[in-house]
Amino acid sequence: MTPEAKVKKKVTTILKEHGAFYFTPVTGGFGHSGIPDIVACFNGKFIGIECKAGDKKPTALQNKVLEDIRSARGFALVVNESNLQDVVDVINFIKGE
Repeated sequence: MTPEAKVKKKVTTILKEHGAFYFTPVTGGFGHSGIPDIVACFNGKFIGIECKAGDKKPTALQNKVLEDIRSARGFALVVNESNLQDVVDVINFIKGE
C-alpha cells in the first residue's frame, strides 16, 4: 500500500466511524480533473478531502478546486499523516460540537 493510500484508508475509517457518506471519484477521462481524492457528505454538508503523503502538496489545479469548494460554502481539506485530526475537527464543527 502506498503512503498516500494509507492516508486515504485512515480518512475513510474516520468518515465511517461518524456515519458520513463518502466516495472516491475516478476521473478516467470522463471526470473533472483536480477533484479531491475523497468526496463526502456529513449532516448535509459537502466535504472534499485531498490526501497527500508526507510533505507533498496539492497541484495548482487541486488547490483551485479546493478553493472552489470553499467558495461554494463546502469544506475542503488537504490531509496527510500529521493532520488527520482535521477531518474529525470538521465533522465535530458540522455537528456543532
